[in-house]
Amino acid sequence: MSWMPDLEPKCPTAGSLNDIETLIVPRARDLGGFEVRRALPAPKRQMVGPFIFFDQMGPVEFLKDEGIDVRPHPHIGLATVTYLYQGEFQHRDSLGTNQIIRPGAVNWMVAGNGVTHSERTSAITRQNKHSVLGIQTWVALPEAYEDQPASFEHHGEESLPVLEGEGKEVRLILGTAWGERAPVQTFSEMFYADVVLQPAAKLPLPDGHEDRGIYVMSGSVIIAGETFDAGRMMVFRPGDPITVVAGESGTRLMLLGGEALNGPRYISWNFVASSQEKLEAAKQAWVEADFENGRFRLPPGDDAEFIPFPGQPGK
Repeated sequence: MSWMPDLEPKCPTAGSLNDIETLIVPRARDLGGFEVRRALPAPKRQMVGPFIFFDQMGPVEFLKDEGIDVRPHPHIGLATVTYLYQGEFQHRDSLGTNQIIRPGAVNWMVAGNGVTHSERTSAITRQNKHSVLGIQTWVALPEAYEDQPASFEHHGEESLPVLEGEGKEVRLILGTAWGERAPVQTFSEMFYADVVLQPAAKLPLPDGHEDRGIYVMSGSVIIAGETFDAGRMMVFRPGDPITVVAGESGTRLMLLGGEALNGPRYISWNFVASSQEKLEAAKQAWVEADFENGRFRLPPGDDAEFIPFPGQPGK
């Protein structure tokens, strides 16, 4: 579909630097064989809307027979999205899902009361040299949905709304923005979008959302005359009209935000919850490792090993 033309005339040419509420410089983390840059949670900002975790994976190059092997591990109280620019992952979960994630597609796994999944480079991809580049995100669930059964949705690249024109290409991954809605069933108001801007192209951030942020994947953006390069996340003040302008080489951005949740969220390892008690209950269930009768199951076809809770003996 084409870019909605009525947005452009209303765009201010730039925001003010005072519109940037928080500037986040991601921390580098070594996950064993490859590095990630973690923007959320940050010391000065735990969440942007419901987004509570945001990692850039790669770019990383693998030789033949090498790849990523994230063993089965549990989640509660959140939904996960892995969005790839390059490469692929094989996702398996305790619901019985076995899905290849490819660039531009959406895998939306709702953990709810508990789910276990693994992410690995497939055997076919390991036959040749390959690369991986993408974003992994967690969306915290509202309290009313924290304890619901786990679920999974997959939507291919072709099913996501695309707005384009005037040097812009915007793919809406989650939620609502610019008059469009992505097909994934979400549980609170949010937006998440993959944006490519040609040099000097302007993009208005969607209004109607409480929190709005951008992450610069490549190139640079200009706000109020100041340039922000790749590897920066900016969170903007609510309500202010904001337009970002691509730098001289263009840019690729991830836009994210939405409605703030009704209370704080607590994080322990891979668990997110509205109370410490829920975290402790999930931790105990994983440590007990009763995969036959307990709270968690291992993914069919990938149940020979799992990631232990930190400090717990591994398998």
